[in-house]
Amino acid sequence: MCTAISFKTKDHYFGRTLDLEYHYNESVVVTPRNFPFCFRNGIEIKSHPAIIGIATIVEDYPLYYEATNEKGLSIAGLNFPDNTYFPPKSDALQNVAPFEFIPWILTQCENISDVKKLFKETNLANIDFSPEMKAATLHWLISDRENSITVEAVKEGLKVYDNPVGVLTNNPPFDYQITNLSNYLNLTAEIPQNRFSSLLDLKPYSKGMGAVGLPGDLSSVSRFVKAAFTKMNSVCGESEEESVSQFFHILGSVDQQKGCVHLGNGKYEITVYTSCCNTDKGIFYYTTYENSQISAVDMHREDLDSTELVSYTLVTEQQINRIN
Repeated sequence: MCTAISFKTKDHYFGRTLDLEYHYNESVVVTPRNFPFCFRNGIEIKSHPAIIGIATIVEDYPLYYEATNEKGLSIAGLNFPDNTYFPPKSDALQNVAPFEFIPWILTQCENISDVKKLFKETNLANIDFSPEMKAATLHWLISDRENSITVEAVKEGLKVYDNPVGVLTNNPPFDYQITNLSNYLNLTAEIPQNRFSSLLDLKPYSKGMGAVGLPGDLSSVSRFVKAAFTKMNSVCGESEEESVSQFFHILGSVDQQKGCVHLGNGKYEITVYTSCCNTDKGIFYYTTYENSQISAVDMHREDLDSTELVSYTLVTEQQINRIN
């Protein structure tokens, strides 16, 4: 399970947690402008905006989990089991495999308006990467600097929701997640007032009691509420250091610690990594479960006119700044 957010101070930031019990040999991958994408529908795009994100490279193909292009458009795929439905191929639309959905968007679009136009001719079809690698059950958060949408492929069709919260987790579908926020409309970051009864002299006995009732468990519904409340009440300076630090604090509110989600057979779901991309500057930051120090890859320090993928293995060993 995972949580993704879009966040803006002076610059725009986009990222997510990847919550799993294992690794897929993922790395930070820069796809330069002239790396050719050959889509399963026969369309080949040889020149496009450069892309940075985390991916697993298979047969020289970047299977992105989340990514940002140099125009500032970002997309993340999150697990959406039991709800995802990819239809058969269509004769009337461009058939796109789920594994190539992220590059399909980021090679052709600069903003949410472009994305919505592209959807009118796109069929997100049931196409596997290979017989061994089936289509993953995903839904997506897509954001530019100003707007976010959630995209869900379900039996009723391809649903595209405006996402004013800029947050996405997993099940249930997005429309329920938004409606569910109304159950928490009394939460506040301020000191709460006594609304229980005017006949009782009730007073707060602790700081933070305005958020009594805010979920603290690790379910996807609770993480959505927790991340939304934390993000929407966030107060942050505009410097890069403050913004990046705050971004990781927001997603840190929904971190999964080893031991809290037991999957059986000695396996535990953890926050494998947390990512944060400055979409204006093309700088990709991340931490891993084993390494809480923030690492960074700047896409503009690479040859973005190249045809070859650039990959950086995640730094997973804890880095400690020893003062004495």
